[in-house]
Amino acid sequence: MMQVKPFIEQQLTDELAPQYLEVLDESYMHNVPDGVQSHFKVTVVSEAFDGLRLIARHRQVNALVAEALAGPVHALALHTYTPAEWQKRNQTSVDSPACLGGSKLG
Repeated sequence: MMQVKPFIEQQLTDELAPQYLEVLDESYMHNVPDGVQSHFKVTVVSEAFDGLRLIARHRQVNALVAEALAGPVHALALHTYTPAEWQKRNQTSVDSPACLGGSKLG
């Protein structure tokens, strides 16, 4: 079985040389069985994003982790910043919202 978090970290580190990278497994926040690696939040700060629109950044990250997206990953929350944008945000990302899916609504 793929270890998703290390896979994502390695792919993004190798290809984007990030100034900052955080990959959080948020599967526990969702209605999934224990041990399932299905929901991830990725914050990546890289000079590779300079001059790219948000959609191009997300497409780039999605392409780098396509193997995980084709397998166990159901949701990938992406927060992609240039170093200058990261500084303007005081080096903080956005918190993920509470899960509203699955049987938790019932």
